[in-house]
Amino acid sequence: MPETVQESDVELEAAEDEVDDVDAESDKNGSAGSSEDLLVREGDIAGDYLERLLDLLDYDGDIDLDVEAGRAVVSIDGGEDLEKLVGPRGNVLEALQELTRLAVQQETGTRSRLMLDIAGWRADRRKELSDLGRATAEKVLASGERIRLQPMTPFERKVVHDAVAALKGVHSESEGEDPRRRVVVFPQT
Repeated sequence: MPETVQESDVELEAAEDEVDDVDAESDKNGSAGSSEDLLVREGDIAGDYLERLLDLLDYDGDIDLDVEAGRAVVSIDGGEDLEKLVGPRGNVLEALQELTRLAVQQETGTRSRLMLDIAGWRADRRKELSDLGRATAEKVLASGERIRLQPMTPFERKVVHDAVAALKGVHSESEGEDPRRRVVVFPQT
């Protein structure tokens, strides 16, 4: 025998759906807010950690905390000695970033994707690498031949991949194993 649906049953289901929609929206907004709060907390923890490090080294520097593209960003600027904390090709900076991420992880219990920049080195490097990626992509377009770049860090490779992706007719891939992993730019087939 077919089931009879009453108008009150339909209204009840519609009301329950509205409550579910409101709960889902609240969860979305709440998790976004808590995600932003976690990133701000990561930045604060990193800032405290790096401030103690600068004090130990007796280096001057201003620490700036920000959240960009879903990650905490910490910048240190201002002191003459800061170049020593960057090191050749940013090697010391990469090591300090990893130590800072570990300090944040120890405090929060979650893996951090925090980005550290010292004396504007990473920002300057990003511009250089974007230019390199664009120029390489243009050479590949002109010649039709693939080009393999020098080995790079994950940060450097990502910047180059992004620059290559902005041009039509070429694409890029990473090949090899770290620390010899490199970007290769290919003509589109």
